[in-house]
Amino acid sequence: MNRSEKLNRIFLILLSLFVVMLGYGILLPTLPYYTERLALNDNLDSDLINFHIGLLTSIYPFFQLLFVVVWGKLSDKYGRKPIIICGLMGFVIMQLLTGLATSLAMLYIARIFGGIFTSAVIPVSNAYLSDITSQKRRTKVMAWSGVAISSGVIFGPVIGSFLSQTDIHIKYTIGLLHLDRFSVPFLFASLLGLIVLFVVMKWLKNTARVHKYTTQKVSLRFTFTKYFIVLLVLSFVIQFVVTLFETVFSIYGKDELVFNSNQVGIGFVLCGAIMAVLQPVFATYGEKVLSTKKQIALGLFISGLSLIVFPFLSNEFLVYGLIVVFAAGIAMVTPNLLSAVSLISKNNTGRNISIQSSTNSIGQILGPVLGTGLLAGSFYFPFILAGIVALVSVGLFYFFIN
Repeated sequence: MNRSEKLNRIFLILLSLFVVMLGYGILLPTLPYYTERLALNDNLDSDLINFHIGLLTSIYPFFQLLFVVVWGKLSDKYGRKPIIICGLMGFVIMQLLTGLATSLAMLYIARIFGGIFTSAVIPVSNAYLSDITSQKRRTKVMAWSGVAISSGVIFGPVIGSFLSQTDIHIKYTIGLLHLDRFSVPFLFASLLGLIVLFVVMKWLKNTARVHKYTTQKVSLRFTFTKYFIVLLVLSFVIQFVVTLFETVFSIYGKDELVFNSNQVGIGFVLCGAIMAVLQPVFATYGEKVLSTKKQIALGLFISGLSLIVFPFLSNEFLVYGLIVVFAAGIAMVTPNLLSAVSLISKNNTGRNISIQSSTNSIGQILGPVLGTGLLAGSFYFPFILAGIVALVSVGLFYFFIN
């Protein structure tokens, strides 16, 4: 494969990652407001709104957890391309269902459907990148994967806020489906996903299939070393911390800081922008200053400390500043973890990254549930808990790796 063809493939994979995370980002800052609107339409108790926000956030990664290893094994058997295509098709349908939802039940169905199929995109796309890059360039390419993901989180809230405020006066109902101005950002994401789906189908080449004997039991025992388990635990911690923060910040901004959806969106944009900018920087130049191990430990320490301080701030600009610090810590950890997992086994990269993605999903499930549950006690509790978990993991990381 020549350099030009490799770059084209990388671009198509990054485009797929970007559009899936764009859809995720569109919903992030608007979920509390969107859930509240649908809950009131269903005449539900307003005290249960935060519960539904947490459950709607968690149910998506829960179904990702159930299906991600299945997709990973299928991608090892049939190649990465057909699995990515299935995931993009599911993404398009999820966005349509979300945009046309008239009840919380329909929103739950959309989230479940999306969790099942989008779990085929991110880990399998990362496995594809791993397949076509050398070990020397793996960390850098995985960082660009992080940039694509973070860029979706940057532009998603902006697009969602802008398009949901469009003054187009559309209101049309077809059975259980309802079209109005709140549908516009999700219909846009669905259309964009459809375009990317056709582009991937036409121009992305499939990877070579892994021989069936490479996934035998002996290989499974090899990958579950102490080192791999430590990486999985750290992956869980990072996702637990990030998704708890994302869920609680949107509610915290709405109820405690009295932010509107645009102000909450700015917080998510800053978080995504910092991660998009710094991940390739740390991946490319980080090892010249600090080893991978020290980058992971320092990133966990920075993110953990910033979370503990976070609920003690009420000034809008100080809140945004601490979000920048938090995002910088996460950016230092993520590409190093993903690269380390991808280097464990050449023949089972798809499965290993899928196992890591499953671990991520557990963190994404528990983060919102615990976060919204702790909000009943105080806004301080979820941030402080997440911060302590991150700081404790630094000590455990050094203890078990040494």
